[in-house]
Amino acid sequence: MKRNGMCPICYLRKLFVKNPPTSAKPTYADYENGAPKTPPMGWSSWNTFRNRINETLILETARAMKNNGLIEAGYVHLNMDDNWHSSMRDENGDLQGDLEAFPHGIPWLVSEVNKLGLKLGAYTSNGTLTCEDLPASLGREKADAYTLAKWGVEYFKYDFCHNIPISRYAPLVYSISVSKFDGHPIEYSVHNAVLHGLARKMTDTSLRCGSYVSGLDGNLGSIVYGNIEADEDGEYVLSVNIKKKGQYEKYLVIKVNDGEEYELNFPPQKKPNKTARFQTVVRLTAGKNTIKLYNPITCKADSEMYQYKRMGIALKEAAERVAAERKQAVKPITYSICEWGFGKPYRWGAKAGNLWRTTPDIRPWWFWIKTIYNHTVKLYPYSRAGHFNDPDMLEVGNGKLTYNQNASHFSLWCMMNAPLILGNDLRQMDEQVKAIVTNKNLIAINQDPLCKQAKRVKRGTVDILAKPLADGKTAVCFFNKSSHSARITYDLNKLCEDKYVCMKRKSEYHPQNQWTGETAETTCGKMSVSLQKHQTKVYIIK
Repeated sequence: MKRNGMCPICYLRKLFVKNPPTSAKPTYADYENGAPKTPPMGWSSWNTFRNRINETLILETARAMKNNGLIEAGYVHLNMDDNWHSSMRDENGDLQGDLEAFPHGIPWLVSEVNKLGLKLGAYTSNGTLTCEDLPASLGREKADAYTLAKWGVEYFKYDFCHNIPISRYAPLVYSISVSKFDGHPIEYSVHNAVLHGLARKMTDTSLRCGSYVSGLDGNLGSIVYGNIEADEDGEYVLSVNIKKKGQYEKYLVIKVNDGEEYELNFPPQKKPNKTARFQTVVRLTAGKNTIKLYNPITCKADSEMYQYKRMGIALKEAAERVAAERKQAVKPITYSICEWGFGKPYRWGAKAGNLWRTTPDIRPWWFWIKTIYNHTVKLYPYSRAGHFNDPDMLEVGNGKLTYNQNASHFSLWCMMNAPLILGNDLRQMDEQVKAIVTNKNLIAINQDPLCKQAKRVKRGTVDILAKPLADGKTAVCFFNKSSHSARITYDLNKLCEDKYVCMKRKSEYHPQNQWTGETAETTCGKMSVSLQKHQTKVYIIK
């Protein structure tokens, strides 16, 4: 770590402090954009078609979704993954569809898909390029979000390729100035501010105020100006005046009146000049305002959270802007965070978007599906209405998965409140696969309005999951992970004692198999279940 202008004693304190600042735990409210509260259902192009997509394929898939009864079953999102757009932005710098693969343009495609009762989804990356090296949206969030909203896109997957993390370093601030776009700024030196944490005034007589503040790196300190005057409510230019130092990027968050936040990036500084100013536009209220300057980035996960949150805000604002321009109802854009799980997005994803990937990409390999399940099933405390763990798209019907593996895969995703995004070729889907993905009972469990993810209540050769439902019933899943048949006996009364499941105790239970409709027998609350290899059975406990 660079000392970055810190006082030597503060720098040593930072190195040897026993409890250094950890990840800035977000205190924001959950992300709310008007999207449905239950897990999204639909189809995505990536698993089967990768970079081989075009408007003909999308329209054929849309018609197949209608003809196969998938729309009626709840699958309403038709999502274009990577490779839908051109390597060139248009003359205005905006995204545009691949000029050969989508000759009629994306707005036309949205209209055609909408006519069939579907919602079109699109994709870019939280980086300088997408995973297929096409234009991405890092640093262009507002412009790209507005383009998507204008087109009528209603689902957005935001990947993580070519990401550039936000710097943990902060600039050396000597003052701020505020003006009403009138060329008459009022300057506030650091002597007018209150310093917190390891923030310290450092003497430099070459500066106008004779001092600058260091120690704002990595959430270690902050500068708070408490008496910023504004004549009226409205937008004001805020300039942050800094002493130049270091050929590395720096970053600040500017919080106004303990509410709205503004991000400010500082490029590597070069001389000949010793000072520079960087500007943003903030909203102030009439009278006295409080402005706080700090850098909350302590680790890569913090950077990810702020960047994904930035796009979430842009999508919401863009949808509202388009609705106001057209004098129509807002079309929410369901926001899918695809960070791959390395930055533990389940800890902050609900503050930034509607769903978040828990693992790297899925494949139609049984061992990998089990691995993804085993990681995601443990994350049940983070899932709730409108905010979901996403173990990635369904591979049902792909690869060499057996019937039991396909049915188990679908059952587990339904129990885990996962988004149900199909990834097979719907134009040639066989009846067996169709019967799995349109099972009304399993879909009802996934779409239950209580939106509580199943908890694994027993782990072993056979895992047992329990999911509380809105009507007071409980869904119980028996999953045989092994490559041989198994039989297990379980006392359902244990679910009454579990504080998360809270099943109602009864003298008799009547578990109904959600695949066959058969009712299982119980004795004193105990039920025995026989399972073939890789088989899953799901029951509703009445």
